[in-house]
Amino acid sequence: MVLIQTILLLILVYYAMKLLLRWLAPKLFGYAMKKTQEKFGGTFSPYDHQNGSSSKEGETSVFKRPTRKSNPSKKVGEYIDFEEID
Repeated sequence: MVLIQTILLLILVYYAMKLLLRWLAPKLFGYAMKKTQEKFGGTFSPYDHQNGSSSKEGETSVFKRPTRKSNPSKKVGEYIDFEEID
């Protein structure tokens, strides 16, 4: 008798959680999307760059990356050419 009650209780809890998640999941996802949009909304606005910059419209700015110094004494390895043998 206890086994049947346990199985019925598990089935009842399963369907209750399924129903509860069906109602709450859209609200939770909507809340998460709203928070993400608030977090990233100001970052990707195209007008933020224009208002804060001192350059005029149509002016081109070039930003050069710093050059990386290579180490010529560093050995990479030996090249081996393999041939197929028939």
